[in-house]
Amino acid sequence: MDNDLTAEQWAALIEAWRGCAYCRADGVPLQRDCVMPISRGGRYTLENVVPACASCNASKHNSEVTGWMRRKKLDERTFLVRNAEILRAIRTEPARAVVPGIQIDN
Repeated sequence: MDNDLTAEQWAALIEAWRGCAYCRADGVPLQRDCVMPISRGGRYTLENVVPACASCNASKHNSEVTGWMRRKKLDERTFLVRNAEILRAIRTEPARAVVPGIQIDN
């Protein structure tokens, strides 16, 4: 299994999301969740990992993210847009990325 996500990238993701990427819970321990599950061909990469609370990570398990979010009545569109913004910011400004309203220090 590929594990290309660096510690610096994980720290940047945690700082950018400031909580669970799915339910927005903050102040809780966060786990690495693969948006595209490993069982479906996903990898531990910057493009595929988001911080998730234990509840969302366990609930999502190996589900496809958008279908799971719809079933849980979570804001799928906001997640997808925010994920794209965060990834773009981290990729284009590796030393100090800025997402609208969020500053990321790597």
